[in-house]
This record gives sequence, structure tokens and C-alpha cells, in this order.
Amino acid sequence: MTELAGWGRYPRHPSETLSPASPKALPSLMASRTGLVARGNGRAYGDAAIGERVTLMTQGLDRIRAFDQATGRIQVEAGVLLSDLLDVVVPRGFFPPVVPGTKFVTIGGMIASDVHGKNHHRDGGFGDHVESLTLALPDGGVVTCSRDENPELLSATIGGMGLTGTIIDATFCLRPTETGWMRQTTTVARNLDGAIRALQETSRATYSVAWIDCLARGTSLGRSLIFAAEHATRRDIDALRPGAEPYPPSKLGSLGVPLDLPSFTLNRLSVSAFNELYFRAGAVKSGYPFLVHWNPYFFPLDGIGSWNRIYGRRGFLQYQCVIPTAQAQAVLGSMLERVSKHGNASFLAVLKQLGASHGDLSFPLEGFTLTLDLPVSDDVFPLLDELDRLVVEAGGRLYLAKDARQSPATFEAGYPGLSRFRDLRRAIRATDRISSRLSVRLGI
Repeated sequence: MTELAGWGRYPRHPSETLSPASPKALPSLMASRTGLVARGNGRAYGDAAIGERVTLMTQGLDRIRAFDQATGRIQVEAGVLLSDLLDVVVPRGFFPPVVPGTKFVTIGGMIASDVHGKNHHRDGGFGDHVESLTLALPDGGVVTCSRDENPELLSATIGGMGLTGTIIDATFCLRPTETGWMRQTTTVARNLDGAIRALQETSRATYSVAWIDCLARGTSLGRSLIFAAEHATRRDIDALRPGAEPYPPSKLGSLGVPLDLPSFTLNRLSVSAFNELYFRAGAVKSGYPFLVHWNPYFFPLDGIGSWNRIYGRRGFLQYQCVIPTAQAQAVLGSMLERVSKHGNASFLAVLKQLGASHGDLSFPLEGFTLTLDLPVSDDVFPLLDELDRLVVEAGGRLYLAKDARQSPATFEAGYPGLSRFRDLRRAIRATDRISSRLSVRLGI
């Protein structure tokens, strides 16, 4: 047995682990075990990728099977890391259609979580771009899922947190690019109202995201920096960074956190000081476009190795909710007031605008999503229960890939496609055979 945890390092559970060396080994493993779920690189924050009894490690399924450079269509096995894919395709003038906030995830995990990026308001989630996938079913059968073949199973698998089977491979199209740079423009928002307005005003940009100071109070509640960006053209390089390489190296220098920091390191004083410096540094660059390497724009925390240790030995909870547009300003304001008053130290707080989603358990809906990182402590759970009530009352929901503690009632209130998903799970006999700690906790 191996003790496993998500990236938040909470909760921890023992599980037997199995590592298939090739796709051919998957069907027999699926058919011979119960209480099993697949796990990619372990970057789900909570307990979604920990099997109730057995965890199927898929990193050995790491081949790129086909790549058409004329069309950008690519077929990859589910265990391929996004970071490795980027190393291959970016110098060739392509970029994935959607990426999450870290590149250290597998393609299978991106589909199972239906990851959304900084362009969801324009381009939807990663699952919207999957043309087809191959799925190993609970009984050991293998099927192809696409919009024309097994479409209901495809819809359930996208965002289904691995609970319909194990993804073997997937085919999707990449986005052509002229350079490896991003043309970014920063906007300063003095409060939450300004942040929401700025995100709406930058909705024509392909990418848009706000860093939000969750400890600011009073008239500065929700002050933010909004980062809008496009893939830079060669003309942008000539104008903004003459002589720069069109495709700069992807391997950037990084820092690391070698040990768990003491719990007192993150407190209102230290995080407030960091937020003030970060806000001022970003504000200086506001109002004019400049070039940023794609790596820090999309994956700012990947430059800090083992950054999850910053929150100490007990770990942290990443709380991500989405609130429908009409209620977003009032509800998010109430949430930020509670967090600021409570004094929990979240130096990572992100606000984005989302569009609709199509998977039965996909997270996005038309509205605004707030993400907070909060250290695990005895008093953080009552705070999150308060936030849950606000989310449910507003018709919002929590992201399963980040969740480690929401109640079944909160979950069921937020996902109207749950009954359809449960019916499909019963039809393919997955209810007992495929189960994670998350699915057992929430009664999926």
C-alpha cells in the first residue's frame, strides 16, 4: 500500500498502486479489480485521483502516436505530460487549444477534469476540442468515443473525473502560432467591481485572467491586476522586442522549496506585504502592451518547484467556485469580505470569466470563477462551509478537480447532470468497479 495525496497534500489515503507498461495491459487490469481509478501526474488537488482500493498509474502511457504538422491534428496517449507535449509542438509553431494553470498534468487528466484555461470565455474547455478518445471500460472492453460514436459516453468522460473508465489515448487539434511569445496588456482594477468590469471589457482577448488581492478590504476589496494576452506575431516581436528569437527556449530557470515551511510563515502580515509588492509591480506595467514568454504567462507557479510545501506539513485546500454572471458581483464580494475578515493567508487568488460547458460533470458555467489557496487549519473548514452556502444559494458550484472537502449536498445542488451521469455509470457497470475517494465521499 502507498499513501497518496493530491497536490494540496490533503487528505492522504493509502492505496494499492498498479502501473501498466502499455495500453494492452489496461483491459485485464480493469476487469480484474474493483474500487479502482486512474491517476495521471497527481495534480488534482484533493482526492479525485486516489482509488478507493486501487490506483492505476498511467504515466507509462506516454507516447505521441501521430502528429500532422499540416493540420495540427495530434493523437497522444493519456499519460503524456502537457510539459512534454509543449516541448515538442511549440518550436514547430503550435500550441494546445486550452491549457490549465500548470503544465505538469497529463492529457488524460486534462480530459477527465475538462480543464479550463484563460480562454474559456472564448474557446471553451479542453474537452470541447477533443475529437475522439479511446476508453477502457470497467469490464475490460475498449471503445472509441467521439461526437458520432458513443457520444453520451464521451460527454460523461469529459469532466467525469475518471469514473467512466480509463482513457487510453485522445485526438485533438493544436492551435497554430507564429511565435512562442505572448503580447500582454495589464489593466489595474481598484476593487472587485472594476475587476469584473475589466474582465468583461477584455472578453474579446483570447486570454484573460485576474490576479486578485483577497486580503484587501474596504474600498479596495477585490483590487486586481487583469492580464489580457494574445499569441504574439512576428510583427509584434519587431515592434516590441526587436531581435528576439521567435521561439525562445522553453526551459526557464526555476526556484525550489526544499522543505515544508513552518505554519507561521504565511500570515496576514507576510501575505499582505507580498500582495502589495505584486500589485505595485504589475501596476507599473499597465496600459501598454509588452511581450512575455509563454511559460510564465500560462504557468507562473511552475517556476517554483514543490511550491505546495509553502503551506506547511498539513497542506492546503484549493477552493474554486463559479458564480453565474448575474449574481457574481454581490456573491464574490461577500466571499472576499469573509476571507479578508477571517485573515486566511491566500497569496494565490485568481478570478476568470467562464462560458458554458458540455460534459455531464464539467465545472464551468457562464459566470465568474474565483480560486483561493488556503492552508489547512482547524478553523478553515467552517469558513469554507460558509462560502459553500453562498455558492449554492447563487446557483454556482465547486470544481471537482480542486475539491477535498465539500459535502454531498453542496455537490448535488451544483451539478444538474448528476442523475444522467449516475445512470450511465450503472449502465456500464462502473458504480462498484470504478471508484475514487472523491466519488465515495460525494456518493457519485
